[in-house]
Amino acid sequence: MLAEQYQEILEKVHGASVRSGRKETDVTLIAVSKTHPVSAIAEVYEAGCRDFGENKVQELVAKYDQLPNDIRWHMIGHLQTNKVKYIADKVYMIHSVDSYHLACEISKEAAKQNRVIPILIEVNIAKEESKFGVMEEDAAELVRRIALLPNVKIRGLMTIAPYVDDPEKNRQYFVGLKHLSVDIARQNIDNVDMDVLSMGMSGDYQVATEEGATYTRVGTGIFGKRDYMV
Repeated sequence: MLAEQYQEILEKVHGASVRSGRKETDVTLIAVSKTHPVSAIAEVYEAGCRDFGENKVQELVAKYDQLPNDIRWHMIGHLQTNKVKYIADKVYMIHSVDSYHLACEISKEAAKQNRVIPILIEVNIAKEESKFGVMEEDAAELVRRIALLPNVKIRGLMTIAPYVDDPEKNRQYFVGLKHLSVDIARQNIDNVDMDVLSMGMSGDYQVATEEGATYTRVGTGIFGKRDYMV
C-alpha cells in the first residue's frame, strides 16, 4: 500500500512540474519518514524512493545503519548546534539552517569529516511567530555571512508554509520564496547557488511545485498518520 501511495504522490508531483513548464525530473519528492518504522521506509525505498527526510537527529541516526547506504538523508527539522556532530557524516543535505551560529557548527563538524555539507537557508516567509527561520528581509545578509564558511555550500532556500485548509492560500508564500531566491541569485555571491527550493508538504505540495519547488516534502500523504507515541 505504501508503494502505491508513494507512486500516486510522485505522479502528482510530476504533473505539477510539467504544468509549471519544467521536466518531471526537475523536482525531487522527499518522503518524510519521521516516527515511521524502518520497515515502512524500506517499502517506499523498494518503490524507488531514495530521498528521505527526518525531523529529529536521533531518529535519523537510529535508522541510518539499518537501511541501504544509497539513501539520501535530508535533515528537515529544527537542528540544535549540539546535535550536528551526530549527523555530519550521514546527512545528504540540511534544509533548516536559520542562523550563522548553526552554520558555523555545521562547517566545523563537516571539516572533521573532510566534507562540504550542502545546506538550505530556512526562511520564515509567512512571518509566523511559531515557526523557525530567518525573516525574508534578513535572508540575503545571512546568506552572505554563511557563504564565507569553508565547509558548507548554500544550495538554496527552504520554507515551511502555514497549515491551511486550502493550499491556494499558500501560493503567495511559495511565489515569495521563489522571488527571494531569484533576488539572491542575482547578487552572484561566491559559494552560493540558488538552484534548490525546498517547499510544500502533504497539504500543498502540488501548489509548491507549480511555483518552483525543486524539493517537496511529503510525509502523511505517503506513510499515513504519524504515531507520535513512538
